[in-house]
This record gives sequence, structure tokens and C-alpha cells, in this order.
Amino acid sequence: MLDKPVSALRLRERLLDSERLMEETGCYDGITELSLRNQDPLKFETLHTKLRAYCVSAREMAVQVPDVMDVVPIFHEGTLVGWAGAVCHELEAGGITPGGDVCLAQERFTEGLFVCAEKIGENDEIRRDYVIRCERNLRMPIYWVLDEKAKVASCIDMRESVKQLISEIGLDYWMKVSKEFIEEGRRAQLARTRQITVPGIYRGHTFYGHVTAGKPGFQLLGDPDWLYNIPIEMEIGTDGKITMDFEGTQPWGYHSMNCTPAGMDGGMFVTLTQHMNFEGLVNDGAWMATQLKLPHGTWTNPDNEMVATATSWALLLPAYGVFQRLLSRSFIARGFVEEAFVGQVNSPMIEMGGESQYGTPFGMAHFECAAAGSGALAIKDGLDTAYVGWNPESDMGNIEVWEQSMPMVYIGRSIVPNSGGAGKYRGGCSFVSTWLINKTSHLRLHTSEHSSRVFDNGGMCGGYPAPTCQKHRAVRNSNIHELAAKGEPLAHAPGTDPHVSDYERNIGGDHVVVEGPYITAPHKAGDIFSHSYNGGGGYGDVLERDPVKTAWDVENGFLTREAADQVFGIVLRDDAEGYPVADIDATVKRRAAMRKERLAKAIPVADWLAAERGRVEKADFAPEVKKMYASAIKLSSRFTREFSDFWNVDARSIFTPGAKP
Repeated sequence: MLDKPVSALRLRERLLDSERLMEETGCYDGITELSLRNQDPLKFETLHTKLRAYCVSAREMAVQVPDVMDVVPIFHEGTLVGWAGAVCHELEAGGITPGGDVCLAQERFTEGLFVCAEKIGENDEIRRDYVIRCERNLRMPIYWVLDEKAKVASCIDMRESVKQLISEIGLDYWMKVSKEFIEEGRRAQLARTRQITVPGIYRGHTFYGHVTAGKPGFQLLGDPDWLYNIPIEMEIGTDGKITMDFEGTQPWGYHSMNCTPAGMDGGMFVTLTQHMNFEGLVNDGAWMATQLKLPHGTWTNPDNEMVATATSWALLLPAYGVFQRLLSRSFIARGFVEEAFVGQVNSPMIEMGGESQYGTPFGMAHFECAAAGSGALAIKDGLDTAYVGWNPESDMGNIEVWEQSMPMVYIGRSIVPNSGGAGKYRGGCSFVSTWLINKTSHLRLHTSEHSSRVFDNGGMCGGYPAPTCQKHRAVRNSNIHELAAKGEPLAHAPGTDPHVSDYERNIGGDHVVVEGPYITAPHKAGDIFSHSYNGGGGYGDVLERDPVKTAWDVENGFLTREAADQVFGIVLRDDAEGYPVADIDATVKRRAAMRKERLAKAIPVADWLAAERGRVEKADFAPEVKKMYASAIKLSSRFTREFSDFWNVDARSIFTPGAKP
């Protein structure tokens, strides 16, 4: 029992006491019975719905994706009764590279403006010294300052709504019911997991490749290109608790893609709220029904507080895409096929800064990346240009609005054919934008959060992963204005020829192709730049895809004829008006031949394992793969043991010769 009433305890004491009660009883704050819900369930649910409505209303004042948080305490007659919080992603953070994600940050010291649990205002007003600090440290402080005002306004709106609610129901009832809401959320999460999943241990894997060789600004440290290994083990207990274990992943590095335990919690929560808790009543209780095991010293839990974490989504998104696929396996095992979702993917970010079209300094992140392609579902295709894991309410934004904020004008925005992973149900497709740099003599462009040379997403049940090969194309000193003046054809997209782009065919100038992250010398007016985003993985056997649906995809630019034939085994003919239609009889024959080809190429699993074991014994891998395994083995004895047992080798002697056992 408490020695003092709850209202008299300090914040730290209240937190520690709540954690102690959770440890002792297994229930949030020691609430073993939901007495208020049992007494009057209608009142209980009505209040819960009202609170959610207040949040939705306040959210509209500061609607963006999360990153920087403001919180305001809520007092009722001198008693602290809660907190209102609002979060926004900031388009400019004052880092070594312009924008909000600061891709070139490789230590904490280059990430930009740092605000840590700091009081920035009082009496509902933001302090002037804080605003001045923002103005002196940010390239475009108007975004940050206006967002702060919007967030504070939304918190005040939430605060006043809660105070009004307390005046209606009474302080005692509020103090009890707010805690019961959380305990109910914990129980609901456990119950939902028991209902739609099968207990057990599930394992998945993904990778992330980063290509930086020859690019300015990166601390190479002898490893210009590197590969991240992200193995995940998910255990679902018979009580419904979900535990995620990242044992065997890579150590933190000198790059901006490290994360923190709090960030890992955030990624977990974002995934759960859209994958299992979509009724809108989710709270901290659902988080309490899960557990993350984050090995110390890895990118998930660095043992150095000075590491950079500016673009942590780059590794978070592939990791929690695996989580979604693991959950989906369990949904299918329980029979809830309609709940299966192949999951989220990385959505490459483009940021920029320098001199704006108005002649002023500027810096910003371009958030059309919020409309990538989603993974497929087990019952239908994924969403085209309409999903990212960190913002399921996707919106790429209007071209005309973006053009007001940056010294570039669009000359193209179009679907990328074949960008969704193939399957019975294909992944959602992505899009590519092409810009003409306009009215500036100095524009720095850089991109981040895209994998290279490996798949950072996956398919399910025979579906293919989506392609992640990112090649940026630019044309410096282009002749586009001369071409336009003559009325000659222009290029509005890279085109579908992998060898020669439409830019090279139609536009003169100095053509540049860059794989992976883009960071080069500044651009100027008259240059052209293109950037594409990622699609999602597919679900099911490609040879089971609907031929009629595929013909529609080809007609509308989501697939090419070559992919329809070579990947899906679907034969298309043109009708009288020139539109593609499926030839069903020819498709049946084509697919029968492809199945025979599969069988002819197939070998027993035992033979394949024996051949691969020979490669493992010789460490017959690309240099990046060798380094990946060596770093994981050095950090994790469990990974080393399991790798050795599976392949029947001594992993340590193969990948880290000379190291102490």
C-alpha cells in the first residue's frame, strides 16, 4: 500500500510505485479488477470514446508524422491528472545536411538542433529565447516554430477538454478510470493476440545494404559499402504476450541509421496500432503486453550515447516489416487469412537546401515519400502509391504546393512499372518524380533510407520481394529550355529501358547515374533530377495471378508486357482498339511449360544444403557479406552457436580467424 496519497507523490515516486505494482501483480498500477467498467460499462466506454474524439480533434491542429514532441501538464484544482502531448516531424533540423533526417550525420554532433526534455514555455506561451535559438540554428525556422505553436495549441485544446470532462465526472472517478483504461488496453491486447494467433516461436530475416563508396562526406573507415543483417525471433506466449528478440543483428556504426530503445518501442507501437489495434482505442496497455529484447551494443541499443540516430527509420522499417510478416504467418495458422499483410518497406527520402527560388536560405525534407507502395495482402493486391509504415494515412501532396517550397518544378510524376513484388497478389507499386531545378544557383540534394543491392523487404507464401535497386539520374547543364522553345519532345520519366533512359535519349547535357544514396556537388537552375520510391512485396505463387487483372495492370502502366510473360506466365494480345487482353488458352499452356521448367531445375533440399555448406566453409561470399557475418559473430555468442550448429561448422574460425573463442 502507498504511504502517501497518490496526489502527494512526486512524478518519479509515482512512476516507480506504478512499476512496482505492475511487477507484483502483473497488472498496470496494481489494478487487478476493472471495477468501474464492471459497475457501469456504458459510462466507461462512453468516456473512452470521448477521450479518443478529443485526441482526434486536437490532432487536426498539428497533423503530421511524429518526431519532435511537446507535452503540457493537465492540472485540476492543483492536482496533476495527466499530460497532453503532440508530435510532428520537422522538415529542417539544422544538421550537417539540410532537411529533417540529416542523412550524413555520423555522430550526434552533426545532427542539428538538440532539445532534451526541456521546458520551452509557461502560461501557454512559448519562451522567446527558445524561438531565437530555433531561428539561429535552423535554415528554415518557420517550419519548426509554426509547428511548435500548432502543437501547443492542440495540447491546450486537449487539456481543456479533459478538465471539462473531469468537472462532469469528478476527480476521483477520473483518477481511477484513466488507469483502468490502460489496464483494459493491456488485457485487450493479450486477448486479441490469443484470439487470432497461434502460440509459438517464429523467425524471420531481412537485410539492408548501404553503398557509400566514392561519395563525399561519409566516414569510410575502410568499409565504403556495408550490409546489415536483421534476424528477428518472435515468441507468442500462451498468455498472448508478444516478445521480439533482435539477437544476432549488427553493432551500431558511424552512420545516421542507428536507433535507441525508445525508438524501437515507437516502431513496435506504430506497427501494432495499424496491424492489430486498429479500432482506435489503443494506449500504453497494448505496449505493456509486448516485450523487446535489444542486444546491448547493436544498432537497436547502442552502448554509445553519441551515435547518430537521425534516419533510424532506414533500419526500423525493414525490421518491423519482418514483424508484420511473422504476425501474418500466425494469423494464417489460426485461419485469419484476411488479416495477413506482407508488410511495410523503406520509402527513400529526398532532402534539400541552399538558396531558394526567392533568393533566401532554405532547407527541407520532401514528404511525397509518404506514398510508397504497400505489401500485398493474402486476399488482394497491395496499395499503389498510398502507404508507408510510419504514416498509414498516406498523402504525396500536390505538386503545386511543393513547388512553392523548393526551387524545383515538376516535369514528371508517374508510376514505376514492376515496382511491386510479384505474386498471386502483387505488392503495391511506387512512383518516380522528375524535377527541373529552377531559379537557384545553389541547390544541395541528398537522399537516404533506401537499401542497395539486397532486398530489405520480402514476399510471403511464394510471393517475390519488391525491387530495391535505387538509381538516381541527373542531367547537369541540360538543354531542356532550348528543347522546350523548339517544341521538341521532352523526357518526363526514366522510362522502362534498363540500359538507356529517356533522359539520355531526349535531353542533352552531362548525364549522371548514382546508385544508392545521392550526395554530390550542388545543382543549379537548368539541371534535372529524378528520384523514385519503393513498392511492397507480393503474396502467393506468381503462376496463380489473375490474367485479366494483369492485362489491366499492363494497360495502366503498373506492369510491363515482358513481366506479364516472363514472371507471371500470362500471354497478352491486343484487341481491336489496341488494348491488351489476356489470352486464357495460351496462358494455360505457357504456365504449364513454366511449371515443367521449375521441376527440371529443382534439386533436393539436402543437396542444396550440402552445396551451400561448402560455400560457408570457404567463406565464399562477397566482401560485404563476410564483414556482416564477422561483426554479428563478434557481438553475439548465441548467433555464433546457432550458425555453427545449423551449418555444422566453426563459424568463429571461418569469419573471425585468430579471434579468441
